[in-house]
Amino acid sequence: MTDAVTPQALKGLLRGTAELALLDVRENGTFGDGHLLFAVNLPLSRLETRLADLVPRLGTPVVLCDGGDGLARRAAERLAAFGYSDVREMQGGLPGWRAAGFEVFSGVNVPSKAFGEFVEHEAGTPSVSPQELQALVESGRKLVILDSRPWEEYHAMSIPGGIDVPGAELVYCVADLAPDPETLVVVNCAGRTRSIIGAQSLINAGIPNPVVALRNGTMGWHLAGLQLERGQERHAPAVSLQGLAKARAAAERVSRRFGVRTVDGATLKRWREDAAQRTLYVLDVRTPEEFEAGHRPGSRHAPGGQLVQATDTYVATRGARIVLVDDTVVRATITASWLIQLGWNDVFVLQDGLPAGDQATGSHATPVLGLDACHPPELTPHELNGALQRKEAVLLDLGTSLKFKEAHIPGAWWAVRARLREALGKLPQAALLVLTSPDGVLARLAAPEAEAVTGTPVAVLRGGTLAWKAQGLPLAGGAGQLADTPDDVWLRPYDREQDVEAAMKEYLSWEVDLVEQIKRDGDARFRHFPER
Repeated sequence: MTDAVTPQALKGLLRGTAELALLDVRENGTFGDGHLLFAVNLPLSRLETRLADLVPRLGTPVVLCDGGDGLARRAAERLAAFGYSDVREMQGGLPGWRAAGFEVFSGVNVPSKAFGEFVEHEAGTPSVSPQELQALVESGRKLVILDSRPWEEYHAMSIPGGIDVPGAELVYCVADLAPDPETLVVVNCAGRTRSIIGAQSLINAGIPNPVVALRNGTMGWHLAGLQLERGQERHAPAVSLQGLAKARAAAERVSRRFGVRTVDGATLKRWREDAAQRTLYVLDVRTPEEFEAGHRPGSRHAPGGQLVQATDTYVATRGARIVLVDDTVVRATITASWLIQLGWNDVFVLQDGLPAGDQATGSHATPVLGLDACHPPELTPHELNGALQRKEAVLLDLGTSLKFKEAHIPGAWWAVRARLREALGKLPQAALLVLTSPDGVLARLAAPEAEAVTGTPVAVLRGGTLAWKAQGLPLAGGAGQLADTPDDVWLRPYDREQDVEAAMKEYLSWEVDLVEQIKRDGDARFRHFPER
């Protein structure tokens, strides 16, 4: 039996400074409907695929939250099997928390979203409406529009004329993008948070240009009846030597104001050796291309803007040490300044950045716990295609419902892994059950569970649905055959099929209202550093 912690006791732990990982093991869509402020969503369905990155230390105190439905107990058993030694459940799950009179938050990445509103309120971040920006463009005002989102989001839709400069890159690149101090710099994102944080980053850095955030970002632009561009490929050029010198000077100003601390390689080595006693995250805040070209061994990629925008996507242990890495310390310093303001105490910038040699290349591969013990039979894409054509197999897709709707193997069913027993009872009978997921990993993990439920042979699609697609085999779109409720993904306004504008308005109002809800909750430790 796993020890339980009451909501009241957990409230006390959240207000302390000791290490704590609070994990909500429900599906992402259900989590988005309501959760604790500092809960990190790690669904039981995908627990093995992200746990090692989010909670790297086996001795970390972990509290699990569910909907009062037993998911936390199942997750606790799994964590214990992986060697986690200090795991407890929150008594009563979310209903128990709510009954205790504590705040329940909707949405995702809530601490970061609320922080953006806090920054705008405390710093008075200037902004312009979409209509005001359009008028400025039409007037011929000298300006530059910098989109602070990752490339994929920018490429999908953007403000006309906007240039992609993801969050942490803004201070790094701005001197080359707006060399004339009379040029107005406008920062946008999809909604509010990254616009505010991006604009305030430039203001905090002391650049000579006037700076504003685009109020409500691309959503506000769309709601104003203005046209968005799609498929654009504008991005910041490589930073010049003169631009780098200005960026370093700006980062030094930020470092002094916000008390950014540095750490050398020798100290980092000692902390790595102490990682069994104290959690350590080493995060490289540069672009994906730079990280893949060469990075410090043992570091993970966490682009600075996204790390501030969605800290809970990369870090689950409160009270941990965080060391930020880049090659010039500019982006790491700007990112560190925001994490400090978010309330993280032990944030450091690595002085010597990247080692001259001994760099790792390629993307980071998250360890998948328990995968080595799963060796189900496999079918190649063409073998599966033949079995489906002959009606010798039934196929179950365990990827996200959103991806399934975009494209899936014709004839496939869909379900959530954590509710596999219930879903399998809805499938037609066949001599063979085949599981798939985007890359096949989740299917391999689920195969022993499915076989235990059905008692019939279970195989997986080798390489998953991506391998099927790579072979040029057909794909279908639409909701398809659902053996489960598609509550696994929290839908952004852009992901919705209908009432998109209403969802945008609701989302933007939700962001603004977070400031007051944060005050009622009382657990956030956001910091404001008045300009001296």
